Amino acid sequence: MSCSVLVVDDLEMMRQVIREVLEDNGIRIAGEAPNGKDALQLYGSLKPDVVLLDITMPVMDGLEALSRLKAIDNKAKVIMCSAMSGQKYVLRAIQLGAHDFIVKPFRPQRIVSSVMKAAGRDG
Repeated sequence: MSCSVLVVDDLEMMRQVIREVLEDNGIRIAGEAPNGKDALQLYGSLKPDVVLLDITMPVMDGLEALSRLKAIDNKAKVIMCSAMSGQKYVLRAIQLGAHDFIVKPFRPQRIVSSVMKAAGRDG
């Protein structure tokens, strides 16, 4: 059974890479956003199973977006996917309620397995 993902990253190229990895594995892309503010606006209407969220973005960064998203929906399944891999970022993301933290550059299967696990589709 598939799931849907909202991909949030300021780089179009990164969104494309993630989109291709997920779609190649039967995971539907609910939508895409270039920043946290747009992601929050899309989340309510798209109702994705999982949100893949970068940290470093203009307008609203990923940690702020994560905090606000969890305030809107404390059951939201959010996976941080960022090159910002310092312990303080990982720890803060987990404290704010992130389901997982994937460091860029990532292995495609790492994203797929994390998304499926977060969506409860992990066998």
